Amino acid sequence: MNVRDPFNIRTFNRTPSAAWKPNTNYRANTSDSFSTIHHILRTAATATQSAAAELRDKTGAVVASAQHASRQAAAGPDDDDDDDDDDSGSGIKRHGTDSQARRRTGDGPTSPATTQGNADETAEDMSSFSIPKNVPSFSNPQRQLEDHVWTAASASSSAARQRSTGGGGGGVLGGVHDFLSPRGGAGLPMYKDKPYAYPPGRGGRAHALRRKRTCGLLLLRYAWGYDEFRPESKTGRYMAPKGLGWIIVDSLDTLMLMNLTSRLTRARQWLATDLTWDQDQDVNTFETTIRMLGGLLSAHYLSTEYPQLAPIADDDAGRLGEDLYLEKAKDLADRLMSAFDSASGVPYASVNLAKFKGIMSHADMGASSTAETTTLQLEFKYLAKLTGEKEFWDKAEKVMQVVDDNGAKDGLVPIFIHATTGKFQGDNIRLGSRGDSYYEYLIKQYLQTNKQEPVYGEMWRETLQGVRKHLITYSEPSRFTIIGERPGGLDGALSPKMDHLVCFMPGTIALAATGGLTEEEARKLPSWTKQDEADMRLARELMQTCWGMYKFMATGLAAEITYFNTANPPLPESAPHNPPAEFDPSPEAEWRKDFTVKLFDSHNLQRPETVESLFYMWRITGEPNYREWGWEMFKSFMNHTAVADGGGFTSLSNANTIPPTSRDNMESFWLAETLKYFYLLFSPDDLLPLDKMVLNTEAHPLPRFDMGPLFSTGWTRKPRDGEGKIVE
Repeated sequence: MNVRDPFNIRTFNRTPSAAWKPNTNYRANTSDSFSTIHHILRTAATATQSAAAELRDKTGAVVASAQHASRQAAAGPDDDDDDDDDDSGSGIKRHGTDSQARRRTGDGPTSPATTQGNADETAEDMSSFSIPKNVPSFSNPQRQLEDHVWTAASASSSAARQRSTGGGGGGVLGGVHDFLSPRGGAGLPMYKDKPYAYPPGRGGRAHALRRKRTCGLLLLRYAWGYDEFRPESKTGRYMAPKGLGWIIVDSLDTLMLMNLTSRLTRARQWLATDLTWDQDQDVNTFETTIRMLGGLLSAHYLSTEYPQLAPIADDDAGRLGEDLYLEKAKDLADRLMSAFDSASGVPYASVNLAKFKGIMSHADMGASSTAETTTLQLEFKYLAKLTGEKEFWDKAEKVMQVVDDNGAKDGLVPIFIHATTGKFQGDNIRLGSRGDSYYEYLIKQYLQTNKQEPVYGEMWRETLQGVRKHLITYSEPSRFTIIGERPGGLDGALSPKMDHLVCFMPGTIALAATGGLTEEEARKLPSWTKQDEADMRLARELMQTCWGMYKFMATGLAAEITYFNTANPPLPESAPHNPPAEFDPSPEAEWRKDFTVKLFDSHNLQRPETVESLFYMWRITGEPNYREWGWEMFKSFMNHTAVADGGGFTSLSNANTIPPTSRDNMESFWLAETLKYFYLLFSPDDLLPLDKMVLNTEAHPLPRFDMGPLFSTGWTRKPRDGEGKIVE
């Protein structure tokens, strides 16, 4: 084992074939296989923190990078090396007996002390999955020596910093505050509708030569409590005078799913003592809803329905702070409700938290993004169900009526809408930025209320047929299936452009076809149709295209935007197509002629959409190639985005060069979504079963529920003709 690379991260660049040889003795060697999964988890984690020493007894689920990156987001600033997240002691109250708290019960992840019987059950769950074999040994005596070396070094470094600051005058945050403006600057982190917000970083770095050590928990040392984190410059930044908990709140349910109790305890303490929404700060309605409100509601859901996940006493029934997550969510939602105070009911783009005031967009001629206005419903409906306050439900659902009353042809909506009039602005139609999650939330609203609101199922089916009719075409010469754009409206030309954001569609299509059941289960239902079969074929084809967007790039990480070579005029959805089943790795391979990435589109922002769809496709089809693709993606992230000697992962300005150019930025959705989906992709299927819950667009799990007598859809669709146009 290499002391400078103790976890052999460099071996990630080995060929997938070497890592995915079938293990014919998997069931027979359950404990060995389960131990191997431990190794996979830990291998990825080492790029993110130095506390890997205590992880040898940690969770038996998968993808450790997610686990450790999340620890950084929620650990306390004084937590340099105490990895007690298996909850063995530390005064943490367990739910039930010790063995009950440690084992998987069907509702949560496996704890470190998993028995052989439970390991056998996990082997059953993952029997079709061959574990990669290029993983380090954690039983090697040298590993124990290295653990002590790194722990001692961390303690020594901490003591030196304390001496240099006069015994704690600067604290673990050092001089970070000196770099911050009083209000933390303007703007929100980049997300779906801000794809070009950050300038390139400081230039290239000698990635191949850098030493990938275990890190010193730099996120918590340099950015604890901050809303933005720059892992290379080791700085954090507030987006509001007192911070909004952007990274911490967005990561709460990730900590729970990964059973990181000590980190969750510190995060919860920060929420109780430091987080306040009473700040004179403008925030984006959509981003704050999906990340902050969604994160708090998901934390409430998991802590109450799955108490064995990262069990802590503070959220137990009857304790003083048991409703902390819900109370914080309610306070935030009351402020966000002011966005809906427009003449049409369509929410304004922003809200001032302290003033309870909605604010019209300062761009796009004052229009709101259609996706933003229609991606609030899951969160507000669940909050209404929890609190019984019907206004949350009615305000959010009214937006869907206003949008639908515009009579968009074939269910495809323009990407801008005016809050004042409720009318669309322009004709630009796409499933990428500013359009994407409108379609996602159609089917998820239908599933959230256990299919008791059939209007959303109807709207989804209409939309998918519209996508087939107007946006689906095939690339040349290989004929991969793509979803294009109509920037001039449905009567304008088709642009063969796919944002990475569009890659949410394969998984969403499969979820809609099966309702969250496995494909095998869904096919046995009397409701299964030929259209469902066709939808599953489309999901598979689009999944392959999204995977090709990764294979095309030098780093193995997809560009923000990919263009495709298509026929003129573009081929219709009914055209024959039979793309190659595999991507030939040769630089001269024929399939490469289908793909084009422009220099200004070559950045990779660690987005989650492709691994999100891989997760859905694996859960629904059980086909192991989706896990194989996910593992290869994961290795690429480890190789090319892990920060040298650092505490995090960075976005890339150019993912098509090696070494890549970094952006020195780590988004909260890397922890909340990307790493979580990797974790779930390799976890047993009974962790967050898809037929029992829905994931919001920020990957925050929310339960399905019956509406009950208090709630109703409250509106009906106007009659339409064969093209979906409203008949007056």
